[in-house]
Amino acid sequence: QYLPARPGSIETDAGVVIGEHQGLMYYTLGQRQGIGIGGQKDANESPWYVVGKDMARQVLIIGQGHDHPLLQSRALYASMIDWVAGEAPQLPLSCTAKTRYRQADQACTITASGSGYRVTFDELQRAVTPGQSVVFYLDEVCLGGGVIRIMDAGQHVAVETQNARMHG
Repeated sequence: QYLPARPGSIETDAGVVIGEHQGLMYYTLGQRQGIGIGGQKDANESPWYVVGKDMARQVLIIGQGHDHPLLQSRALYASMIDWVAGEAPQLPLSCTAKTRYRQADQACTITASGSGYRVTFDELQRAVTPGQSVVFYLDEVCLGGGVIRIMDAGQHVAVETQNARMHG
């Protein structure tokens, strides 16, 4: 399906507009290169990363630092899971998962959730991205995988930032 590029603003995680983008589809969470903003006056020297996308407003949200809180997720929701065995294993299930190519196995627990699955990781995960895949393993055996629909990246930070904008 073709989606036309829609330009919009680039905002810092504090809501300051610092540039323009040509379309949100050209950026991915955790991306550092190609944002096109360069150094910013009154900002520290840490690199800028894509930390979010506000689709309703066509805004690309950026923040400084590789481990920015908005890039950290404890859980995700996945759907369209293809189980190698043809059906879901007994849930809840403790296993490992990968959300990025060549990533080390990450300990997690899978539970049923509505029409999909909730995956809760033992440790925070960086740049979990909706639309990408999550693949599950038990020891060396691939159990299956599916599509990441929602992640909980920095939810406490996002709520605090939104409240500050509304009351600030």
